Amino acid sequence: MPGRPDDMARRFERDRTRLRAVAYRILGSLSEADDALQEAWLRADRADTSEVAHPSAWLTTVVARVCPNLLRARDSRREEPLDDGDRGRPAVTGTGTATAIGTATVADPAEEAQLADEVGIALLIVLATLGPAERLAFVLHDMFDVPFDDIAAMLDKTPAATCRLASRARRRVRGVPAPDADLPRRRRAVDAYLAVTRGGDFDALVALLHPDVVLHADAAVVPTPEPVAVSGVEPVVRGAMASMARARSTGAVLVDGRVGLAMAENGRLRVVLRFDFAADGRITGIDVVAEPARLNELDITGIR
Repeated sequence: MPGRPDDMARRFERDRTRLRAVAYRILGSLSEADDALQEAWLRADRADTSEVAHPSAWLTTVVARVCPNLLRARDSRREEPLDDGDRGRPAVTGTGTATAIGTATVADPAEEAQLADEVGIALLIVLATLGPAERLAFVLHDMFDVPFDDIAAMLDKTPAATCRLASRARRRVRGVPAPDADLPRRRRAVDAYLAVTRGGDFDALVALLHPDVVLHADAAVVPTPEPVAVSGVEPVVRGAMASMARARSTGAVLVDGRVGLAMAENGRLRVVLRFDFAADGRITGIDVVAEPARLNELDITGIR
């Protein structure tokens, strides 16, 4: 019968994959998603579940209620260095029963990369730019079919207000038609730039750049005391090759209505690349933004 501790433990284990998927999409961080599962189980284990008629839905609610607390805790922490992220945070193991969730491991970077690819890097990037309430409303309703009435209770809002939150998030995720008639061609150029950067193909990247290309990077990118400017194809390509690791967490998005690239790490927007193009489609300028104040000023949406 519903509500017995051993029944709830078995249900938690059966639902673990789905619950972890919910937490990962809200948080954008595998280690934090596992933290959320651990905290959710501790709450579930202490709760009186004798009246719970739908255990799976109830467990989803518990996990979803934990996630905003982790988002707020993340925001209260000092900004981490660009390349450090949240590595080394405790995570929940996938072994044993739900009653043994306390054993901790470090999130596997390869698994995190696989999950990001499955969900969609561009989607995770746009989700990272949303406020907690928008993120929760969109993920639960649009990705996991949780009714707005249930989400509204979690957020202490009306169903109508919750629907509006999800709608705003949906517009940002899906993007709006860009007025730039050259967007498809520039999207292809930016996709090619990302592909050859990930693959470390020096010659292919040279072919995408104008001979007079200039790269500007703010002080948070390297980091350096002052912004950096690099001119010429070979120096710019060498800089791009040095960022191959970041490229694996990067996706194409609209930046202020123009096609660009963005990198999110552990649920945070970390780097944005804005591009200028010559008439022949080659890249003439790259602006690399990593300073938090500058990132907050950018309008990041999906590409329709």
